[in-house]
Amino acid sequence: MIDRPFLQNFIDLTDQPLTPLIIGTAAAILAAMIGLSLALVGPLYTMALLIALAGAVWVIWRLENAIWAILAIVALLPFGSLPFKVVITPTFLDLALGAALFLYLSQWMFRERRQLVTTPVHVLLILFILLAIFSFIAGMRYSGLAINVLRKFAEFVLSMGFALTLVDILRTPDQLRKVTIVILLTGALAALLGIGLWVMPASLAERVIARLAIVGYPDAGVIQYIEQNPDLGERAIGTSVNPNSLGGFLVMVAALATPQLLSRYPITGKRWHIIPILLLLVGCLVLTFSRGSMLAFVAALLFIAALRYRRALAILIVIGLILFILPWSQAYLARFVSGFQGEDLATQMRFGEYTDALTLVSRYPLFGVGFTGAPDIDIYLGVSSVYLLIAENMGVLGLVAFLILMAGVIIYGLSARYAVEQIPGLAPIWLGLLAALISALVNGIGDHYFFNLEFQHAVLIFWMFIGMILASSRIALVHSKEGAGVAPIGENAILK
Repeated sequence: MIDRPFLQNFIDLTDQPLTPLIIGTAAAILAAMIGLSLALVGPLYTMALLIALAGAVWVIWRLENAIWAILAIVALLPFGSLPFKVVITPTFLDLALGAALFLYLSQWMFRERRQLVTTPVHVLLILFILLAIFSFIAGMRYSGLAINVLRKFAEFVLSMGFALTLVDILRTPDQLRKVTIVILLTGALAALLGIGLWVMPASLAERVIARLAIVGYPDAGVIQYIEQNPDLGERAIGTSVNPNSLGGFLVMVAALATPQLLSRYPITGKRWHIIPILLLLVGCLVLTFSRGSMLAFVAALLFIAALRYRRALAILIVIGLILFILPWSQAYLARFVSGFQGEDLATQMRFGEYTDALTLVSRYPLFGVGFTGAPDIDIYLGVSSVYLLIAENMGVLGLVAFLILMAGVIIYGLSARYAVEQIPGLAPIWLGLLAALISALVNGIGDHYFFNLEFQHAVLIFWMFIGMILASSRIALVHSKEGAGVAPIGENAILK
């Protein structure tokens, strides 16, 4: 299995007589740093530093660990950053993603990888990345360039590129299974955290989150309410700070989890294992009061039922009717009705943003205005819709390219519809990934987080799911074509 520990590779390539000297020197430097830290900042921060150092060593030990760290940070500490500045202030996601890419490249350097694995969709994604870079450079003539914006755009490009990398990394069903399990577990923990903070008194929850100010979180004003009105009820935010951003993440994980509940080959071997995970995910999703995310979850369920479990359509209809008549759900449903009718403040603000976005796109239709800012004083850059935001940033050409790319991902995924059945346990993972993408695309109609430079974690998880769709489909298609060469999920097998 590809993923040999990086440090072991380094030691093997080092002259053996020098290895004890290198280890001894490193230990001496570490001891000196610990002593200096104890003297300057005290035992508490020194302990935190040692824990962080141990975590860093664990991350760089192997590529698999780095990917798990990325998923844990996305779910539990998405806005975390270093408590000090090194020219810029790197986020934890920057460090984990950088470590993953470094370890991936080191595998080529150590000749563990000799053949690049690709799919036909790679061409579309590369072209879209190049178009985004072109739009970014072209847009600089309107508002110049700031280092912080350049850093965020670099994160954005790396996140898209990581989808390509994942296809080469996830070559076996077992590798795909492990990543899926980590997504489900970290998503459930994020949901549990969101519910826990929602249950707390608002003042206590705000103090808890304020403790994270040392790693880049706001220290006040984090609690969110429906329409920013405390009388209308609090919204679950977890450590994502924004309830809509949290809802978008939860709905993707819930869509990934749902087919496991219906599968003959659940990912953990037992169907009931997925029940508490789904209850946490859906429960926290409801508490976010994110209407776009709830509608996206319904779209994901309908997609799953229509594509594979048609008998479940009747169950979904019955559940919908029950929710429609239950007394406690009336206020929740009223929020949806008012949104569709454009009566509440949040929807009216969105309509205003859409009008302004269309004005901007009409003035700069082909390539948009880039990612740095709007050129005219009477318009602004930013709108609560992925599709309008892409049109603002990259013009109609960019929006068309994005839609073609998404169509390419879905078509390539659906081309493996029957091939995934040949590998027990792969079909529910593949179906859940496609359903998660459908939920994100539906959610993108009324929210912008999956294409917003300010929400690195949302952008990254969106493209990671795309990479996993391509990887799972490729595994199934190659196995179907060759008739052998890969073992069922749970076995370690390399697909050449």
